[in-house]
Parts: sequence; C-alpha cells; structure tokens
Amino acid sequence: MAFDGTWKVDRNENYEKFMEAMGVNIMKRKLGAHDNLKIVIQQDGNKFTVKESSNFRSIEIVFTLGVNFDYSLADGTELNGSWNTEGNKLVGKFTRKDNGKELTTFREIIGDELVQTYIYEGVEAKRIFKRS
Repeated sequence: MAFDGTWKVDRNENYEKFMEAMGVNIMKRKLGAHDNLKIVIQQDGNKFTVKESSNFRSIEIVFTLGVNFDYSLADGTELNGSWNTEGNKLVGKFTRKDNGKELTTFREIIGDELVQTYIYEGVEAKRIFKRS
C-alpha cells in the first residue's frame, strides 16, 4: 500500500466536535486541534509500525492486520481493537474500555494526501495529512 512515509497534519474537519463527543475537555480540545501531529508509517506485509509525534507525546505502535491490541489516545482514553484492510483503505475498529462504545477510523490515500476519518457516536471528523 501507499501508506509508507512521513505524514504531517495539514488541516482538520470537525475535529473539535469529534473530541467533544469523545468527552475531551475544552482545554484539551483547543490544544488537540493544534497538536502538529506527524505520523511515520512503515508496512511490512501485514505488520505496520506507526510512529506518532505531536506537541504532547511521541509513541510507537506496532500492529498486525486483524489482530487486536490495546491503544491509548493522547487524552488517556483506553481502547482495544484492530486494523484491517477494505480495498485500499485501512479500517480500524476500536472499543473504548471505559464505556464499551465503538470508535471507527479510516485511513486512505486520496490524491497526494493521507485522509484519516474518525466516527464516534454519529460524529464524523477528518484529519488531512501531507507527505513530508
């Protein structure tokens, strides 16, 4: 897939509303909307290594498609779930550990951009990344 590379957030669509639906407080929402997130993605077959770095944290996530793993969002929300592929998209389905509600995430390449879409409780947001 064409996900390999270094991606820097360029813009957000409805991201603050999404964070609000997730229960993120207003101060963290304001900071999160301007976190300067950079993602480095490396794929080796079904195994992915994703390095995320922002103004707030740097983490490395290693996962295999279809295999559940635990993950913490920047605000501390704990999730469990997995990534799979559907066509040329990466599709993540995660369950919050605190309330059992589902967060769905899509990553896809559209033109020269990586578009990451989040859906939670009917609220959809996008973060659009440019290759750097």
